[in-house]
Amino acid sequence: MKTIKHILSRYTVFLWALLKPLGAWGIFVIAALDGSVVGLPVDVVVAGYVYQNHARLLLYVLMASAGSAFGSIIIYVIGYKGGEELLRKRIPPERFEKLHSTFEKHPFWSLMFPAMLPPPTPFKLFVLAAAASEMGFWKFLLAIFSGRVVRFLILALLILKFGPGFVHVLGEMFRAHLYWMWIVLAAGLMISLLMARRRAATKRSSP
Repeated sequence: MKTIKHILSRYTVFLWALLKPLGAWGIFVIAALDGSVVGLPVDVVVAGYVYQNHARLLLYVLMASAGSAFGSIIIYVIGYKGGEELLRKRIPPERFEKLHSTFEKHPFWSLMFPAMLPPPTPFKLFVLAAAASEMGFWKFLLAIFSGRVVRFLILALLILKFGPGFVHVLGEMFRAHLYWMWIVLAAGLMISLLMARRRAATKRSSP
C-alpha cells in the first residue's frame, strides 16, 4: 500500500513538473489526451489548477472541457468508420441495440449526460456509440463540451469548498454507488425523452 502511494505521489509530482510551464494550456493537453485513447487523471489536474488559482476557475473549466471534446475527435473518427463492429464485439447484442436506439432518437442528450459523470463511467463507449450512429460532428463536440462544463464546474466548486483531496473522496463515493448513478443517468435520459416528445406534440397541436 505504501509503495502504491509512493508511486502515485512521484507520478503527480512528475505530471505537475510537465504541466507548470504550459499554464492553462496544460489542462487542455491533459484533457485532450484523456478524451482520446489515453486515460489520464484529468479530475486531479483540474482540482490542482483550480485550488492553486481560484480566480481562473472558469478558464480552467472551459479549457478542460474544450480539451476533452477535442481529444474525442480521434474516437469519433474511429467510430464513424467502423464503430459498430467494435461495439458489437465489446457489449452484448441487447445492450448494443438499446444503446443504438437511444442515440438514434436523442443523440445529443445521450452523449451529454454521460459526459457529466466522473470515472469509472465508460464514457469512451458512449463516444464510440455516438460516432457509430453517425451523429453530426458539431453536435457531437457540443454535447461533450456541454457535459464536461457541467462536470468540471461542479468539481471546481466542490474543490473550493472542500479542498483538492475531495476529488479522491468523490471518486470512492462514485465507485461505491455506481449502480445508483446509472439509475440517475437513465432517469435523466427518460426525462429528456419525455420533454422532447411533449415539445413535439405541442408544436404539432399549435396552429
